[in-house]
Amino acid sequence: MRKVTYSMSMSVDGYIAGPDGDFDWPGFTDDVFRISLDEIRTIGVHLMGRRLYETMRYWETEDPAGFNDLEREWAALWNPLPKVVFSRTLTAVEGNARLATGTVADEIARLRAEPGEGDIAIGGATLAQDAAAAGLIDEYLIRVFPVLVGGGIPFFARDDQRVDLELLVCCTANSFLVL
Repeated sequence: MRKVTYSMSMSVDGYIAGPDGDFDWPGFTDDVFRISLDEIRTIGVHLMGRRLYETMRYWETEDPAGFNDLEREWAALWNPLPKVVFSRTLTAVEGNARLATGTVADEIARLRAEPGEGDIAIGGATLAQDAAAAGLIDEYLIRVFPVLVGGGIPFFARDDQRVDLELLVCCTANSFLVL
């Protein structure tokens, strides 16, 4: 069965975006970018909410002539990757994306039942909150950046539910955790 992963970068105080929506934090080096490249190679389909979809459209709309080698490699992997977008406001999506037709639980069940390789990745805190509440996340991949933003969008939902996690990998040089 395909594994479901939730992967995002976060601040030390637990936010994926600051109060102003900013996520341009210190510590995003080429080494950290390479970790993201390694991760995307394991993904077969990416589920995301509208905000993340709109942010990630950058890779499909920006002129790759302005990209460095790592960015070109990322775009070459990201752009053809199948994506499922969850939105209450979008009526159409572009690129290799489709709008979700059911809940996140419905989509994950359907994707797990279909033949296919690679993990089912979830991006976006709101969507991940729904998947976590349904007990569908198998692995959390967290890149922790050395900044305190003081508020914003939290990585983990604040639902007062205790979840015990097992630390599988910790790479302090790149602030990367796998739980």
